[in-house]
Amino acid sequence: MINIYKFLASIFLVVMLLGCSDKQAKLYNLTPEEWYSQILENIKSNELELADKYYVSMASEHVASPLLEQILMILSQAHANNEEYLLANFYLNEYVKRYGDNAEKTEFAEFLKIKANFDSFLQPNRNQKLIQDSINSIEKFLYLYPNTKFKPLVQTMLVKFKLAIYSLDKEIANLYIRTGRDISAEIYKEKLKQSPLNDAKILNPERPWYRRIFN
Repeated sequence: MINIYKFLASIFLVVMLLGCSDKQAKLYNLTPEEWYSQILENIKSNELELADKYYVSMASEHVASPLLEQILMILSQAHANNEEYLLANFYLNEYVKRYGDNAEKTEFAEFLKIKANFDSFLQPNRNQKLIQDSINSIEKFLYLYPNTKFKPLVQTMLVKFKLAIYSLDKEIANLYIRTGRDISAEIYKEKLKQSPLNDAKILNPERPWYRRIFN
């Protein structure tokens, strides 16, 4: 009896796998609208890896489809909402490469890239280079788009990134002091002294710096 159940289960599994394979095998030569709907359905089901795969198929089959512009932005935001910020930025870079106009479209995409980098620090992250790169990106963005409607948001992010750098430098200086590395400690103490944030009254909550600043 047990062997019969095992046999039936094996048959059922094979049928299911063949059904899935057949379903995936049919997903080619779709119209742009069909690909668009399929990708949206994948995103709705949180099947982002499959959505990525189908985007590649859509882009290769319909290079000039106007729906690609929308789907790039949608995929970017789907990955950002799923805290996959590198993939979010990948799609934003693709968007700028394909549809950038050095005006409103580019400005919006560049803003979303900055926001994705900022949001990534809501998770534990001590990547000082990424923080500094984000500061550089914001300063470049403000230079290129001095009248941007995103200016208040971006300036707030800039201040928080600079606070993060200052807090991290302070932690490093304290670490060098505790471990008796006086020369290195002096370098960081001087760096802190030269910082415009040196005279600011910064509270020191119990949460780690990367959480208290970006939350």
